[in-house]
Amino acid sequence: MSEEVLFEVADGVGRITLNRPRQINALTLPMLAEIGDRLIDWLDDDAVERVRLTGVGERGLCSGADVRTLRADLAERGEAGAQVFFSVEYGVDALIANYPKPVRADLFGITMGGGMGLAAHCAERVVRSDSRLAMPETIIGLFPDVGVLYELSRAPGELGTHLALTGLRVGPADAVAIGLADRAEGEVPDAELLTQRGWIDACYAGDDPVAIVRRLAEHPASEARDTAALLRRRCPFAVAVSLAAIRRAATLPDVAAVLGQDHALAVPMVLRPDFSEGVRAQVVDKDRNPVWQHERLEDVDPAEVAALFRDLD
Repeated sequence: MSEEVLFEVADGVGRITLNRPRQINALTLPMLAEIGDRLIDWLDDDAVERVRLTGVGERGLCSGADVRTLRADLAERGEAGAQVFFSVEYGVDALIANYPKPVRADLFGITMGGGMGLAAHCAERVVRSDSRLAMPETIIGLFPDVGVLYELSRAPGELGTHLALTGLRVGPADAVAIGLADRAEGEVPDAELLTQRGWIDACYAGDDPVAIVRRLAEHPASEARDTAALLRRRCPFAVAVSLAAIRRAATLPDVAAVLGQDHALAVPMVLRPDFSEGVRAQVVDKDRNPVWQHERLEDVDPAEVAALFRDLD
């Protein structure tokens, strides 16, 4: 066992503590495998009545998967590496979503991406004043995965679509209102996103990402116009896939079904040049200047997006 995940059983609680504070507890494949194995062990352990997920450090529960390591592994092992990583990650997410013992997650500070996969499906999801939750995958050429499109597709109006496509962070009050958390501890600032539902619901309607960006750009609300400019900086293909994925997720019955969709999409998506380029620009070189395969959303062929979903229908 590594020291990157700590396990303890005391007073009926099985505690899982992510322990990579310098990386905001970013998840590696061995970490995910250890969590899955321990959760399976605890299923028949009468000393464990409930489980609690937390992390070391003050910066946050988890910044997501360690995409730098994943990118390097994909360069070496290609599709085989992708299949292994997502099978393990999504397997753990599904295990937590259906765990027969109550699981509590403390979503403090930054909780994003793969960290949301561990936390968002828990029986009790607790935020606090410093919580900032996000699924920022479109910025690295991916889509919001780890089953979180189940929750986002069921958020009020088009708030989930807005978050899925932009990758923007939400604070504790919005997280509760949207359905990504159950309650907040202590005093938290008022929800902000709910007050913007007017332009969000109007602009994000429909299944055409180009039309969505056009409506945002032409809307009188400055927040809408700013969002249009932001979406233009996201990976065009990833934005188009994310929209199709959240629309389909809304029709799926449970988290497990959404995770099945995620696996079918994630493997080919991370093998595309956009993912490697997005991680390079955001994490490796940090120049924040990715060169995407498609220059604009208008250049994305809807048939290319539909092809990813063909085996799912």
